[in-house]
Amino acid sequence: MATAAFSLNPVWKFLRFWVRRVPVLDRYLWQLFLPPFLFGMGAFSSIGLSVGALFETVRRVVESGLPLTTALQVLALKSPYFVGLAFPMATLLTMLLTFGRLGTNSELVALRACGVRARRWVIPALLFSLLTTGLTFAVNEAIVPVSNYQATVIVRQALDRDRPRVERRNITYQEFDPDTGKQLLRLFYASRFDGRYMRGLTVLDFSQEGLQQILSAETGFWNQERKTWEFQNGTIYLVAHDGSYRNIIQFQKQEITLPRAPLDLATQRRTPEEMSIVEAQDYLEILKRSGNLTKIREWEVRIQQKIAIPFICLVLGLVGTALGSLPHRSSGGWAFGLSVVIIFVYYLLMFIGDALSQAGLIAPMVGAWFPNGLGLLTGIYLLRQADR
Repeated sequence: MATAAFSLNPVWKFLRFWVRRVPVLDRYLWQLFLPPFLFGMGAFSSIGLSVGALFETVRRVVESGLPLTTALQVLALKSPYFVGLAFPMATLLTMLLTFGRLGTNSELVALRACGVRARRWVIPALLFSLLTTGLTFAVNEAIVPVSNYQATVIVRQALDRDRPRVERRNITYQEFDPDTGKQLLRLFYASRFDGRYMRGLTVLDFSQEGLQQILSAETGFWNQERKTWEFQNGTIYLVAHDGSYRNIIQFQKQEITLPRAPLDLATQRRTPEEMSIVEAQDYLEILKRSGNLTKIREWEVRIQQKIAIPFICLVLGLVGTALGSLPHRSSGGWAFGLSVVIIFVYYLLMFIGDALSQAGLIAPMVGAWFPNGLGLLTGIYLLRQADR
């Protein structure tokens, strides 16, 4: 016991040394930040979970016969997603409550009388917001994708146990030259996929100048050991330069060296919320070769949003500090209501940017980041007003 105390003593002294170096104003503000932040996290997480998952889960229990224990497990797995959404809201509420209280108690007036401007007390607020930004990113990347996917799997297994396997239909995949990225090498098409076999297969080979061969097969599957496609009951048409068939070969079984990507495209059933940024980018590379521009734009926007959303904490921290620092007399209820309005406006802007990006009217990066940019400009303007 004495050894443990001895080993912790230098660490404690080191922490006390650095805490003492922090200005008194910063330490005071951080002490004020914590209670409203914890309250905001609890309140907004509970509201989000109730509205976003509880009602749907109860409906599945009543209408689809989802077992109660499974429903509780799903709610627990969905909780990290709503905790991640609560970080920006709690950060905004914290700044509004903290600086609103300081304004009501005339403490901001006293600071201004001492020559302290708003740009000085915004520094600890931004540092706190930067911390919540990092926490949001960590939760959304390390916990949320795994928990969301596990919840989906559990519900799927519970509700689809007695139902036939859902098939994918009309799978297309374009393979381009990896060097240029422009020359089409092969076009892969399957009419449907039943979970193991591709059916109604057609492969067009453009690896040389023009169309060289057409492969048609009843079924095909990926041979994991040999890393090749095995096609069954098909025909290979060798095409001459003038477009005629110079040879026709029928086969019962044929191994063809093609990438695994068509299978990955057909078996992918995860949503962007069930993937990390790296996983989403890997899937985007597969989509880019499929030629589905609508899906490509959708996933490009989702990836940019995964990066942009954590920085909402920083933007809303600035906006909340500036609004709370404006001269006014308000209550906690006012701060809570204003937080809801600001969050609603922000997500409305994000929805608009999402729609414009997927329509191809603006770039995905612009659509995902312009709410943050607009919020940053608004926060700087309000801060300058509070500094007068």
